[in-house]
Amino acid sequence: MTLTDRVARIVDLLDSKKAEEIEVFDLGDVDYIAKQVILANSLGGKHTQALFDNLKEELKPQGETFYGSDESDEWIVADLGEIIVHLMTPDYRRRYDLETFLRELKSKGFASESIPTPSGKE
Repeated sequence: MTLTDRVARIVDLLDSKKAEEIEVFDLGDVDYIAKQVILANSLGGKHTQALFDNLKEELKPQGETFYGSDESDEWIVADLGEIIVHLMTPDYRRRYDLETFLRELKSKGFASESIPTPSGKE
């Protein structure tokens, strides 16, 4: 199964369980920890967990590997290797505004040469 197929399957599952404002960021040409990032709003804390539980129940039997997750009622991050999934309440999504970070990353990439070293020299 291709990466595009995997992402489409995740998006379809989230959509079928009433996730909102689903966005996919293709970062395959950027130096980042994943090639694809999926953001989706939940309807609230319990829905966040229900979305994540459904992803695991549906995807694991189909061979998808969940390498790790960080979970709270408002935000769950799931690491599926080349894909990172963020499930958030709308308040958390507005607060952390990952879309801006991901768009800037996509357009500019990492500018590691402009990051100062601890000594203050670049």
